[in-house]
Amino acid sequence: MKLRVVGLSDIGRLRQQNQDYVFTSEVQVGPLPNLCIVADGMGGHKAGEYASKCAVETMVGAINLSKEEEPRKVLTAAIRRANEKVRQKATTDDNFKGMGTTVVAETFDGQTLLVANVGDSRMYFINDEIQQITTDHSLVEEMIKMGGLEREKARNHPDKNIITRAIGVVDLVDADFFTIDNIHPGDTILMCSDGLTNMVEDNEILEIIKQKESLEDTARKLISAANKNGGRDNITVILGRFEG
Repeated sequence: MKLRVVGLSDIGRLRQQNQDYVFTSEVQVGPLPNLCIVADGMGGHKAGEYASKCAVETMVGAINLSKEEEPRKVLTAAIRRANEKVRQKATTDDNFKGMGTTVVAETFDGQTLLVANVGDSRMYFINDEIQQITTDHSLVEEMIKMGGLEREKARNHPDKNIITRAIGVVDLVDADFFTIDNIHPGDTILMCSDGLTNMVEDNEILEIIKQKESLEDTARKLISAANKNGGRDNITVILGRFEG
């Protein structure tokens, strides 16, 4: 099987700059057969924009030079290198103090999808249903786990934007990893920043994707739905469809 992908990013309706960054490659990147990354930066003027771009470009560069063969080790090393690079800038330049970025990345070897996640950008797996694969590193997710908050109320919680793990915030960061093996032609993946998921409910995302239009048209519809519902943040979408 092959994974066809398209990536789009939109500034949204309220932000002055786009602090999201997106990378897609259907062909080999270093030892990885393909690669997709979404990053959602945080920080003051230009700092979040720098953090997301720096993290993704550092990851891609590290993967291209990697001597590792095992995909999980490749992604682990790339994420740690990105963390070092963003962290170095954040601690040596006052204009970038406190910046950081989320990262969600995937690679597919023809049978197994490997996903790495830091922060609250997400990966979904979609066929007849929609399933969130990644777990947010966020304060509201911790509150849900501890039973102090119902998931239905999390989207509108005042602290929903507080993340508990990010690239560039501490000296060493670990990514969570997820694998998906039971994949069939026609199945779809969605990687996105929270500018989509804070604006569009999962069931609405599913209905848009189930229309089975082209990947680019579907991605544009998702972004349009987020903007229609308020567009309060930058919106980044990677859509992938398995073909075989």
